[in-house]
Amino acid sequence: MSKRVLVVLGHPSNQSFCAALSSAYVNSARAVGHEVQVVELGALKFDPVLHSGYQQVQPLEPDLLHAQSLIRWAEHLVFVFPIWWGGIPALLKGFLDRVLLPGFAFKYQSNSPFPTQLLKGRSADLLVSMDTPPWYYRWVYRMPGLEQMRRTTLGFCGIRPQKTLTFGPVISSSTTQREAWLQQVRKLARAS
Repeated sequence: MSKRVLVVLGHPSNQSFCAALSSAYVNSARAVGHEVQVVELGALKFDPVLHSGYQQVQPLEPDLLHAQSLIRWAEHLVFVFPIWWGGIPALLKGFLDRVLLPGFAFKYQSNSPFPTQLLKGRSADLLVSMDTPPWYYRWVYRMPGLEQMRRTTLGFCGIRPQKTLTFGPVISSSTTQREAWLQQVRKLARAS
Protein backbone atom coordinates (compact mmCIF):
# COMPACT_ATOMS: atom_id res chain seq x y z
CA MET A 1 0.00 0.00 0.00
CA SER A 2 1.46 3.35 -0.99
CA LYS A 3 2.11 6.05 1.60
CA ARG A 4 2.71 9.77 1.62
CA VAL A 5 6.31 10.07 2.79
CA LEU A 6 8.26 13.19 3.77
CA VAL A 7 12.05 12.89 3.88
CA VAL A 8 13.84 15.62 5.86
CA LEU A 9 17.56 15.93 5.13
CA GLY A 10 18.93 17.42 8.35
CA HIS A 11 22.52 17.74 7.15
CA PRO A 12 23.27 21.22 5.79
CA SER A 13 25.17 19.85 2.77
CA ASN A 14 23.58 18.06 -0.15
CA GLN A 15 27.00 16.54 -0.89
CA SER A 16 27.20 14.61 2.40
CA PHE A 17 26.81 10.91 3.09
CA CYS A 18 23.49 11.84 4.71
CA ALA A 19 22.42 13.25 1.34
CA ALA A 20 23.36 9.91 -0.26
CA LEU A 21 21.28 8.08 2.39
CA SER A 22 18.37 10.43 1.70
CA SER A 23 18.58 9.89 -2.08
CA ALA A 24 18.74 6.12 -1.65
CA TYR A 25 15.60 6.18 0.49
CA VAL A 26 13.70 8.56 -1.81
CA ASN A 27 14.50 6.63 -4.99
CA SER A 28 13.61 3.25 -3.49
CA ALA A 29 10.39 4.51 -1.89
CA ARG A 30 9.27 6.05 -5.17
CA ALA A 31 10.17 2.85 -7.04
CA VAL A 32 7.65 0.89 -4.95
CA GLY A 33 4.89 3.45 -5.43
CA HIS A 34 5.14 5.76 -2.41
CA GLU A 35 4.47 9.46 -2.97
CA VAL A 36 7.59 11.18 -1.63
CA GLN A 37 8.39 14.81 -0.87
CA VAL A 38 11.81 16.03 0.30
CA VAL A 39 12.85 18.94 2.49
CA GLU A 40 16.58 19.74 2.38
CA LEU A 41 17.26 22.00 5.35
CA GLY A 42 20.46 23.36 3.82
CA ALA A 43 18.43 24.79 0.92
CA LEU A 44 15.76 26.50 3.05
CA LYS A 45 15.74 30.21 3.87
CA PHE A 46 14.82 30.64 7.54
CA ASP A 47 16.13 31.90 10.85
CA PRO A 48 16.77 28.79 12.98
CA VAL A 49 16.64 30.76 16.24
CA LEU A 50 13.36 30.92 18.16
CA HIS A 51 14.22 34.36 19.54
CA SER A 52 11.56 34.72 22.25
CA GLY A 53 10.77 31.09 22.89
CA TYR A 54 7.01 30.60 22.90
CA GLN A 55 6.39 33.95 24.62
CA GLN A 56 5.98 35.82 21.34
CA VAL A 57 4.82 34.71 17.91
CA GLN A 58 7.69 34.69 15.45
CA PRO A 59 6.25 34.71 11.92
CA LEU A 60 7.22 31.67 9.87
CA GLU A 61 9.16 32.17 6.67
CA PRO A 62 7.57 30.75 3.47
CA ASP A 63 9.92 27.74 3.51
CA LEU A 64 8.79 26.85 7.03
CA LEU A 65 5.11 27.29 6.17
CA HIS A 66 5.66 24.91 3.25
CA ALA A 67 7.47 22.44 5.54
CA GLN A 68 4.52 22.52 7.96
CA SER A 69 2.12 21.78 5.09
CA LEU A 70 4.27 18.80 4.08
CA ILE A 71 4.32 17.49 7.66
CA ARG A 72 0.50 17.74 7.74
CA TRP A 73 0.35 15.93 4.37
CA ALA A 74 2.75 13.12 5.35
CA GLU A 75 1.73 9.78 6.82
CA HIS A 76 5.36 8.79 7.37
CA LEU A 77 8.41 10.98 7.99
CA VAL A 78 12.06 10.07 7.54
CA PHE A 79 14.70 12.20 9.24
CA VAL A 80 18.23 11.84 7.86
CA PHE A 81 20.94 13.52 9.90
CA PRO A 82 24.42 13.16 11.40
CA ILE A 83 25.26 13.01 15.08
CA TRP A 84 27.50 15.95 15.94
CA TRP A 85 28.78 16.38 19.51
CA GLY A 86 26.42 13.62 20.62
CA GLY A 87 23.29 15.34 19.32
CA ILE A 88 21.45 16.53 16.26
CA PRO A 89 22.90 19.35 14.11
CA ALA A 90 22.00 22.92 15.07
CA LEU A 91 20.21 23.45 11.74
CA LEU A 92 17.89 20.49 12.38
CA LYS A 93 17.28 21.60 15.98
CA GLY A 94 16.46 25.12 14.79
CA PHE A 95 14.10 23.75 12.15
CA LEU A 96 12.27 21.66 14.75
CA ASP A 97 12.12 24.61 17.17
CA ARG A 98 10.58 26.83 14.52
CA VAL A 99 8.20 24.31 12.87
CA LEU A 100 6.89 22.11 15.69
CA LEU A 101 5.01 24.91 17.39
CA PRO A 102 2.18 24.94 19.93
CA GLY A 103 -1.06 24.81 17.99
CA PHE A 104 0.61 22.92 15.15
CA ALA A 105 2.45 19.98 16.75
CA PHE A 106 0.98 20.01 20.27
CA LYS A 107 -1.44 21.95 22.44
CA TYR A 108 -1.06 22.63 26.14
CA GLN A 109 -4.06 21.75 28.34
CA SER A 110 -4.92 23.83 31.40
CA ASN A 111 -5.94 20.76 33.41
CA SER A 112 -3.00 18.52 32.49
CA PRO A 113 0.80 18.64 32.55
CA PHE A 114 0.78 16.71 29.28
CA PRO A 115 -0.10 18.36 25.98
CA THR A 116 -2.46 17.09 23.32
CA GLN A 117 -0.39 15.52 20.56
CA LEU A 118 -1.54 17.15 17.32
CA LEU A 119 0.57 15.05 14.93
CA LYS A 120 -0.79 11.66 16.01
CA GLY A 121 -1.27 9.04 13.33
CA ARG A 122 2.11 9.62 11.74
CA SER A 123 5.17 7.40 11.97
CA ALA A 124 8.86 8.15 11.49
CA ASP A 125 12.18 6.51 10.73
CA LEU A 126 15.60 7.92 11.61
CA LEU A 127 18.63 7.43 9.36
CA VAL A 128 21.64 8.59 11.33
CA SER A 129 25.32 8.83 10.46
CA MET A 130 28.12 9.27 12.98
CA ASP A 131 31.87 9.04 13.32
CA THR A 132 31.54 7.32 16.70
CA PRO A 133 31.05 3.54 16.55
CA PRO A 134 27.28 3.05 16.99
CA TRP A 135 27.78 0.50 19.78
CA TYR A 136 29.85 3.05 21.74
CA TYR A 137 27.27 5.79 21.13
CA ARG A 138 24.57 3.47 22.45
CA TRP A 139 26.21 1.89 25.48
CA VAL A 140 28.62 4.58 26.66
CA TYR A 141 26.97 7.85 25.60
CA ARG A 142 23.40 6.46 25.96
CA MET A 143 22.27 7.88 22.57
CA PRO A 144 21.29 11.43 23.63
CA GLY A 145 20.55 12.68 20.10
CA LEU A 146 18.43 9.66 19.23
CA GLU A 147 16.54 9.76 22.52
CA GLN A 148 15.88 13.46 21.97
CA MET A 149 14.43 12.83 18.51
CA ARG A 150 12.43 9.71 19.38
CA ARG A 151 11.03 10.57 22.80
CA THR A 152 11.13 14.28 23.54
CA THR A 153 10.50 15.57 20.03
CA LEU A 154 8.61 13.12 17.81
CA GLY A 155 6.89 11.25 20.63
CA PHE A 156 5.94 14.50 22.35
CA CYS A 157 4.05 15.57 19.21
CA GLY A 158 2.44 12.16 18.68
CA ILE A 159 4.67 10.94 15.85
CA ARG A 160 5.44 7.25 16.42
CA PRO A 161 9.12 6.39 15.86
CA GLN A 162 9.56 3.08 14.08
CA LYS A 163 12.99 2.19 12.76
CA THR A 164 16.31 3.83 13.57
CA LEU A 165 19.31 2.90 11.47
CA THR A 166 22.75 4.11 12.57
CA PHE A 167 25.76 4.18 10.28
CA GLY A 168 29.27 4.60 11.53
CA PRO A 169 31.97 5.32 11.96
CA VAL A 170 31.57 7.07 8.59
CA ILE A 171 34.96 8.77 8.77
CA SER A 172 36.85 5.48 8.44
CA SER A 173 34.32 3.57 6.33
CA SER A 174 35.18 2.02 2.99
CA THR A 175 33.26 2.40 -0.25
CA THR A 176 32.05 -1.18 0.22
CA GLN A 177 30.78 -0.42 3.73
CA ARG A 178 28.98 2.71 2.55
CA GLU A 179 27.32 0.80 -0.25
CA ALA A 180 26.14 -1.83 2.25
CA TRP A 181 24.62 0.95 4.38
CA LEU A 182 22.89 2.42 1.32
CA GLN A 183 21.46 -1.05 0.60
CA GLN A 184 20.04 -1.18 4.14
CA VAL A 185 18.30 2.14 3.50
CA ARG A 186 16.93 0.97 0.14
CA LYS A 187 15.56 -2.16 1.81
CA LEU A 188 13.91 -0.09 4.56
CA ALA A 189 12.31 2.21 1.97
CA ARG A 190 10.90 -0.73 0.02
CA ALA A 191 9.45 -2.24 3.21
CA SER A 192 7.88 1.01 4.49
